[in-house]
Amino acid sequence: MKDESPSRTRPLPQGQGMTPVRPDARTLIDTFLDPGTWRSWDGTPADPAAPGSGYAEELAVARAKTGYDESVVSGEGLLDGRRVAIVACEFSFLAGSIGVAAAERLTAAIERATAERLPLLAAPASGGTRMQEGALAFVQMVKITAAVAAHRAAGLPYIVYLRHPTTGGVFASWGSLGHVTAAEPGALIGFLGPRVFESLHGYPFPEGVQVSENLFAHGLVDAVVSAEDARQVAIRVLAVLCASREGASTRPEPDERVQPTEAWEAISRSRRDDRPGVRELLRFGAHDVTPLNGTGEGENDPGLLMALARFGAVPAVVLGQDRSRRQIAAPFGPAGLRVARRGMRLAAELGLPLVTVVDTSGAALSKAAEEGGLAAEIARSLADLVVLDAPTVCLLLGEGAGGAALALLPADRVLCAQHAWLSPLPPEGASALLYRSVDFAPEIAAAQGVKSTDLRRDGIVDRVVPELPDAAYEPEAFCRRVAAALEHEIAGLLRRPPADRLAARLARYRTLGTG
Repeated sequence: MKDESPSRTRPLPQGQGMTPVRPDARTLIDTFLDPGTWRSWDGTPADPAAPGSGYAEELAVARAKTGYDESVVSGEGLLDGRRVAIVACEFSFLAGSIGVAAAERLTAAIERATAERLPLLAAPASGGTRMQEGALAFVQMVKITAAVAAHRAAGLPYIVYLRHPTTGGVFASWGSLGHVTAAEPGALIGFLGPRVFESLHGYPFPEGVQVSENLFAHGLVDAVVSAEDARQVAIRVLAVLCASREGASTRPEPDERVQPTEAWEAISRSRRDDRPGVRELLRFGAHDVTPLNGTGEGENDPGLLMALARFGAVPAVVLGQDRSRRQIAAPFGPAGLRVARRGMRLAAELGLPLVTVVDTSGAALSKAAEEGGLAAEIARSLADLVVLDAPTVCLLLGEGAGGAALALLPADRVLCAQHAWLSPLPPEGASALLYRSVDFAPEIAAAQGVKSTDLRRDGIVDRVVPELPDAAYEPEAFCRRVAAALEHEIAGLLRRPPADRLAARLARYRTLGTG
């Protein structure tokens, strides 16, 4: 459907720069979908206003002025050849407000998308509840939320693109439930509209808070992108979320020939600044990579990288401790584990394999970490992972010190780079604990069985990935070797019945060390 009317213009929040041109709902849909594939699902909405009332006149004026019959449009089309459903608000129609008719249109579209097992894209731009309809309109958010919850419970992707402005009940319901959420640059996004706040309190809401970039900084949205870029984000996301779970792989069994390495040599190599980490693994070994951001609940940790990606043919949610951020961010803390648990929930809900990447010199040791619940978050991460209803692979990529490493360890299969290691404490810490000196760290490391081949011998690790002779000397080749091993392991897990996978995982950790 072509929109013959000019695109609507929305002002940026005060202090955010020049006024951009923002697309109206139909232009946005044309931007998102493949040309000529849009098909509307909308019938004539029931008129909620009494004939002759002021509200009826408002509706008539809005329809004549905007060319829309309601504040929401719904339908389907192709996104890079993939059939998807889409719902979008039109802010020029009574500020995109949601009344009974708009809510019914939204809910019916979401339910149809669920029944036809279509991914759903939502593009809200709304002031919230339609005040002319009062409490009855207000509670419509419940049925919209219920429909979204049912869609997600069916294992179907739900992607949200928050536009300027999105406030009130829309933001507090279907606008905040995406598996992946992007936002328009400079968009006003918040619960309480700033005009309402100023009217109630007598002074303006603080600048720079209810803006998309600030939401990104606080881990509430995954990306801030234009509509054109949001289309590309959605394409990459759905390439992973809708990928086949059959797990077919023609890759041969990875070569496991590993040259013997002393424990302290491995630990020293794992600490090299130029050793490749999770970012290099994704750059060289994966495709269709989409970084995700934060917990979605107001927290972020730059030390934990979360992404959607594909290794060869297989999709995955990737959770990786990011060695490249250690010098510019605090050590891995409770917020990082809460970010990781968001990734675990995403994998379980959508039936995606989960890859955890361990590469940490240890968890944060601070007042903030203790008061933030570090120990409890390690426990919750362990509990979630060991019973997670998804195929799981852990990769020990470099350092593996303490509870921060253990929190991401439980998995169906565990891979280990040749010079990676796992220990209750950094060897220097263990030496200090036992001998009140760090001088015995090399001997402690050797005695504790922390190196890759010892971990494989003890059943903690299933496969060791060779370094030829060191990952730092061959970063691209090494990362491709690791990615091939991940693809092989994930594909094998996908071919197993879920109940068998879980039973084997529980048995593995129940019997570890007792055999």
